Amino acid sequence: MFLDAVLHRNPELVACAAELHDSGAIPPDTYVMDLDAIESNAELLAREADRLGLSLWFVVKQIGRNPELIEAIARHIPQFAAIDPPEARILNAAGAQPGNLGHLVQIPARVLPEMLAWRPETVTVYDLANARAVSDAATRLGFVQDVLIRLEGAAGAVYPGQEGGVRLGGADDGPECAAGLDGLDGPDGLDAFVAEAERLPGIRVAGVTAFPCVLCDPETGEPRPTANFALARTAVERLTARGYTDLKLSAPSATSMATLPLLARLGATHGEPGHALTGTTPLHAVDHTQPEQPAYVYVSEVAHTLADGRPALHGGGFYARGDAREALIPRTGARLRVEEAPAANIDYYRLLAPGDARVGDTAVLAFRTQIFVTRSSVAVVSGLSSGTPKLSGLYDPLGRPY
Repeated sequence: MFLDAVLHRNPELVACAAELHDSGAIPPDTYVMDLDAIESNAELLAREADRLGLSLWFVVKQIGRNPELIEAIARHIPQFAAIDPPEARILNAAGAQPGNLGHLVQIPARVLPEMLAWRPETVTVYDLANARAVSDAATRLGFVQDVLIRLEGAAGAVYPGQEGGVRLGGADDGPECAAGLDGLDGPDGLDAFVAEAERLPGIRVAGVTAFPCVLCDPETGEPRPTANFALARTAVERLTARGYTDLKLSAPSATSMATLPLLARLGATHGEPGHALTGTTPLHAVDHTQPEQPAYVYVSEVAHTLADGRPALHGGGFYARGDAREALIPRTGARLRVEEAPAANIDYYRLLAPGDARVGDTAVLAFRTQIFVTRSSVAVVSGLSSGTPKLSGLYDPLGRPY
């Protein structure tokens, strides 16, 4: 998906990754990250967001929750959005500031005292039960916690496994509906939810969020707002009518240099860059003029060859939605097609089309990933921008150094 982009924009990274593997410095099934490029991308995004009056919370699940990369990004984008408590702990330990917790995974009630003590800017809540839990924990800690209301997504605009949130409800779902909410954990319309939340002493409604709010067209890469973004804008209008001011609207997904103006125009206050930090949004795959530089490749090795001539690569990092298409064999210069594999299969190997490759050959690929759900290694390389590349660290996919 991104092989052409990285060969065009960052060929030094491809050469360095191949050399590291050929020399034995890194094993197969390793993502090689260009620290300089990632920091440069973070600086670009921060500068553009500031120009547009937007705030950013960065996300690192896709790059393996890596402490070196977190530190580099946080020099320019200080605050993070963490998808779950393990990620939040790594980000916090690396010195980044908590911007939004509970972003995609609700904070378990037993973990709330630990994480609220960090004083995050906001906590996302999906329902009244979580709002009450946050309020109780914050009250015990002696402060009021700002919360974002996660909205239930529009039909057909939510990824499976990410369901939940407060439904917008009709305009007539007013405070009178709140009387029947005691003991009810499920959402019953935004106005009714807010009426109940206003009774909780440990939280303050600070805004809304939804996911995904922007998606890229699969063919052209053009970013477009989703129906969820429209829901979020309506929710802000509804809250404003209730007297709320200075509301936050975080509009995550596909946040990049190309979409920041879109977020600002549609009234968002916050974006959450993830793949833009590595130049790997779908737009970057088709438009090599985007400002962010491609900043990682995946390196593996030919493990064996089938009787029909198809090479099999060591697996472990082939994310099911990654859309891996070609593998470069640096020894020969061959670019071999990556065969499709059912998502239900265990990622032991990945087959290539027959070509000029033999057992032990290095293979370099570039595709969309979420490293935290792989079993890959993560190699961080610094100095590529100055022509003095150095392997600065080797980590597991959850950010722990080897």
